Amino acid sequence: MRAVQILKDDAGQRAELTEIPDEDIGDGDVTIAVEYSAVNFKDGLGVTGAVPVVERFPVVAGIDLAGRVVEASAESGFSPGDAVAVNGWGLAVNHNGGFATKARVPAEWITRIPERFTTWQAMAIGTAGYTAGLSVVALQQHGLKPQDGPVIVTGAAGGVGSVAIALLAALGYEVHASTGRPAEEAYLRRLGASTIVPRAELSEPAAAPLQSERWAGGVDSVGSHTLVNVLSQIRYGGVVANCGLAQGLDFPGSVAPFILRGVTLAGIDSVNAPQTKRNDAWDLLAANLDADLLEQMTTTVPLGQAAKVAEQVLAGTVRGRTVVDVNA
Repeated sequence: MRAVQILKDDAGQRAELTEIPDEDIGDGDVTIAVEYSAVNFKDGLGVTGAVPVVERFPVVAGIDLAGRVVEASAESGFSPGDAVAVNGWGLAVNHNGGFATKARVPAEWITRIPERFTTWQAMAIGTAGYTAGLSVVALQQHGLKPQDGPVIVTGAAGGVGSVAIALLAALGYEVHASTGRPAEEAYLRRLGASTIVPRAELSEPAAAPLQSERWAGGVDSVGSHTLVNVLSQIRYGGVVANCGLAQGLDFPGSVAPFILRGVTLAGIDSVNAPQTKRNDAWDLLAANLDADLLEQMTTTVPLGQAAKVAEQVLAGTVRGRTVVDVNA
């Protein structure tokens, strides 16, 4: 089968388009004919080795995949022809991932694609969009309502940010979008953002532990100083869902927002989230994500370009989502 493998040797870590024997596909009780994958921030980390997320070499890259079941054990609950997706788990970490024409995975990793979505749409959503769904569900479960005030989305032009804006706007929230790419303002407004916040307002060290209250909540995929600044400006009793680390893993901040304004910081894990949480996110996406907006925010590339795009996503130069047609 054709695949993009991540290799590591004396020359360093790299990704390579190659062919590998079908018997090396990997372990699991469900075999999938992969139709599409997607490129996410974590794929950039894996391909470049910028952060040591890969645990086994060689390994097929791609933390996402969507396709149709071709073989499944009787106990798996799946049948040939089922449209399925896998997001996260061990893909491209210690198990062969989605940048390949075939995959074999444990049944418990698999999500049935909602009938509303095609396999291409499932990957246009992908881990980034599903993570945005988890984040919005967390805001709702905290009790955040549109009438409570505006919400901020950081890293707005990226995959998580794009889907989060579209979802929140569809649900009736006033969305403020933080970006370092002024040229993307028209794009962000098409998704539903009403206000554009320059990245520089949030990316420097916080001026004070508590600043003027601006937002009722937020979705942050950036971390570091950006997250600290967002939290310092959340209204009393508000909530921020953090799901990323584009600026850094550190948290150079204060407990003041938590103990003086009752702010909640909700951590979002998309890799090992239980199936119940995954289903809640996919149900929210199926009910509220505009298919036309999803298409507008998505680019499709062939398998041979997947590793290059992963590097560009890591560098923050890719807008929205990128689907990989593994058979092209």
